[in-house]
Amino acid sequence: MDEYDVIIVGSGPAGLTAGIYAGRQGLKTLILEKGVAGGAGLMVPNMENYPGFEVVSGKQLIEYTKKQTLKYAEIKEFEEVTDIEILDKAKIKVSTQKNEYNSKSVILCTGTTHRKLGVPGEDELLGKGVFFCAVCDGPLFVGKRILVIGGGNTAVQGALFLDHIGSYVAVVHRRDELRAEKYLKEKLDEREIPIIWDTVLDEIKGEMLVNKVVLHHLKKDIKKEYDIDGIYIAIGESPVNEIAESIGVEIDKRGYINADKSQETNIPFVYAAGDITDGVNQWVVACSEGAIAALSAYDDLIKLE
Repeated sequence: MDEYDVIIVGSGPAGLTAGIYAGRQGLKTLILEKGVAGGAGLMVPNMENYPGFEVVSGKQLIEYTKKQTLKYAEIKEFEEVTDIEILDKAKIKVSTQKNEYNSKSVILCTGTTHRKLGVPGEDELLGKGVFFCAVCDGPLFVGKRILVIGGGNTAVQGALFLDHIGSYVAVVHRRDELRAEKYLKEKLDEREIPIIWDTVLDEIKGEMLVNKVVLHHLKKDIKKEYDIDGIYIAIGESPVNEIAESIGVEIDKRGYINADKSQETNIPFVYAAGDITDGVNQWVVACSEGAIAALSAYDDLIKLE
């Protein structure tokens, strides 16, 4: 069985940064990723608030970071962690569908997954007009009518991207004010992308593909059907916490991992970083937490010697 000093679960911004910092301290480091390295970071169309870049896409930044991480850590993609077992002090077994590994410490960077609306037609038409990744699926809707559901940064970034590539976009938001950052709201105004306020999506219709939706104006209590080609859902995220819960890591009432300022959890030698910890969901914050978690693991392992 392969032995490591640190195993990092997840390879988003937090996981990749943790890999850099752990490896640079001389720790034998493995990053396990259930999909492609980058996680949700790959879905960010453009950022204008990451230090050192006036504008950079999530995909570009992941490519740069992955290349750097590979100098210091091993990355295994498409290898989902299925179980973690705490055997003893600084002795942890990590199982995937392909292999088993021993590690002295684990950093959980499992992130979040897309939150669903829970309306009729959503699951049935997923991939047939309903989508959760503007960058991945947006090019399929050039010249078509798209509704963006949500009011935060992800929704507005997606709307701007879809508009830029040539889709006809409108934003649907359940409140009368967006939650997105000021600069994003200003760009939405500049591009004259319409916003349908105080409204929720009640139903998605279509046979083989999405062709209609039912919108419900909450204040007027009026429902109306509209012709549409696609729906980009960006209403927030749910924490991916199953592995954490299975080993007794404390989570809060919203399902996020409780970690202290050193990114330590209640389980010795188990740390958490990135969007799986409840805080400010920003790329630069995830990187910071990943670095702190790796340095904390190093400090704790040094004390064992």
